[in-house]
Order: sequence, then C-alpha cells, then structure tokens
Amino acid sequence: MPVPVASENRGDERGALLAYLDAQRGGVRRALHGLTDEQARSRPAVSAFSLAGILKHVAVGERGALATMRGEPFDFETSVKEWEDSLTAREDETVGELLDLYERVARETEETVRAVPSLDDTFTAPKMPWDEGGPRSWRWGLLHQIEETARHAGHADIIRETIDGKGAFDLVFETGALPEPDWSSFR
Repeated sequence: MPVPVASENRGDERGALLAYLDAQRGGVRRALHGLTDEQARSRPAVSAFSLAGILKHVAVGERGALATMRGEPFDFETSVKEWEDSLTAREDETVGELLDLYERVARETEETVRAVPSLDDTFTAPKMPWDEGGPRSWRWGLLHQIEETARHAGHADIIRETIDGKGAFDLVFETGALPEPDWSSFR
C-alpha cells in the first residue's frame, strides 16, 4: 500500500482538512488490501462498481476537481467522458498502478492546497446538471472533496465486505493503520 500523504500542522484548518481528506483516501486504499487484481475488479454487488473502479474514480475525480479549483480550462463533454471512463478499471490497469496514480494525485492536491494563500480564495465551479456553478472557496472545494471521497470509501467498505467478509475495522487493524485494542478491557 502507498504511504499516505503526510499532512503537517493538523491543528490548523488547512492541515485538518487535508488530514480528513487523507483519512478518507485511506479507507479506499485499505479496502483493496490483500486482494488480487481479479478480486479488485469483481462486482459482487448489484452496483456496477468494483473496488478497482472506485479507486480509479476517486483518483480521476480528485484530479479533475483540483484542475477546476486551479482554474484550468473546463470542457463539459471531455469531463463527462473522463468521468464515465473512470468508473471502470481497464484490464491493463493494475491495482498497483491505480494506487500509484492516487498517491500522485494526493501529493499534488496537498502541494497545491498548501500553496494557496487563503482557503477563502475562490475559483469558479462550472455549471453542471446537479449544480448551478459559480464562485466557490477553496475551503468549499476541500470539504466537497472530503464528502465525495468519504461517500466512495463507504461504497468500498460494502464491496470489500461482500468479497471476503472483511469490514473496515478488520482492515484498519490488519494493515496496522491502528493497533487492535485489547477488547477485554472494554467489558
């Protein structure tokens, strides 16, 4: 598994938001822990999502959101095509490659957010079928990215548990993200 982004100064607002975003990314990454590429591509639920597809989708989605926040040109048709293509991992895309992509995107997000003079600075969100668009603060952009990543981390939890019965806490302890507590002390 890739090393999570090291958010410094978690006590300040910027650091806290980056840390929350990275915690949600960790949920997506952990859902893939110990699986083969074949298992990661499987679709054990009614959803069209696989774990590999979720990983690709959150990486591409975060990269696109960051481009919008930086004011890069936006083309609706291209954006829709990228979004649709992100929902499924291609056969030639390995989980390792997708994890590497996600790590690069995470580092780019962290570096860019740390370079923005203020979270009150604004960018223009494009008009979308579900949103009127318009000016948004970088704070709003980060909170929205946390929301989107958390939503998909929850999807990943359900898909992973359907594959082999391992839930989010099982994977937290198994990956060493947190040590498993002495459960007898809670009785």
